[in-house]
Parts: sequence; structure tokens; C-alpha cells
Amino acid sequence: MAGMNDGAHMHGMGGMMNNGSGMTMMHRRHHMMMHMTFFWGKNADILFDGWPGSDNLGMYVLALIFVFVLALLVEWLSHCNLIKQDSNHVAAGLVQTLLYGLRIGLAYMVMLAVMSFNVGVFLMAVGGHTVGFLAFGSRVFKKSSPGSGKTSDLPPMSC
Repeated sequence: MAGMNDGAHMHGMGGMMNNGSGMTMMHRRHHMMMHMTFFWGKNADILFDGWPGSDNLGMYVLALIFVFVLALLVEWLSHCNLIKQDSNHVAAGLVQTLLYGLRIGLAYMVMLAVMSFNVGVFLMAVGGHTVGFLAFGSRVFKKSSPGSGKTSDLPPMSC
């Protein structure tokens, strides 16, 4: 069995790591595994280490609401018209670039949350995007204005 702990390999959830110099370092590890398949349950790390925490239903619900709102904001940014048509082109371009960066950053946060493989988080992300599209992108709440060809400040999201 010699050589099983050679190098910087961690085995199991033990938290001991050999750094090659004969010294071992202790690492704080959670008692939960990282899931690589979808699972139901409130014990998941979403976006940040230790958040929402284990065995805390209230914080889990808050995390689900947070993911829903993030997805909703992505859809709002994808369909908003904040820049006026007659504004300075340089200023409008800078604002458009900032909005684009914000939208992409929020979209990546939603993606990383979904990568927790928690079914509740997945459903909230899909629900937030769906409700956001219904409210901001679909024709349900839009009044048709025949003279306006502009639909939003930002280009459509592409996958």
C-alpha cells in the first residue's frame, strides 16, 4: 500500500494532504459530498462555500428565492430599453457595455447555482427565466408600437 498518499492527493473526505515535504496540512471539509447528478434536498452548497448551510430550511428557501431573482434579472436585462434613441453614441455604448457585462455576470451566477445539481435550484432558475420572459419578453404585457423597431438595448442571449 506504499505510495497511496504520495504527492498532493487527497483520499476520501479525510482532510489530510501530504504536500511532498513530509508535512501534512489539515483542510476544513464539509460532511457533505459534491453531487454530480441531480438530487432533491436542502443540504447543498449554492454559489458560496457553506451557503445556505446544512439543515437550515429558511436559508435554503432564501437561496432558492435568490436564484429565482437572479434569473428574473437576466431576463429583464435581456429585454429592457433603458437607453434613449437620441442619446450620445459614446455614452450609450458605454452604458450598453456595462449592462451587457452585468447580464453576463448574472447569467453565469445562475449557471453556477444550477451546477450545484440541486433540483430545487434548477427549477427556480428555469422558473425565474420563464417568468422573466413572460413579464419582459413576451407579447402578453407589451403594447405594440408600430414606429419602434428596437426591442431591447442588448443583443439576444446565445447558448
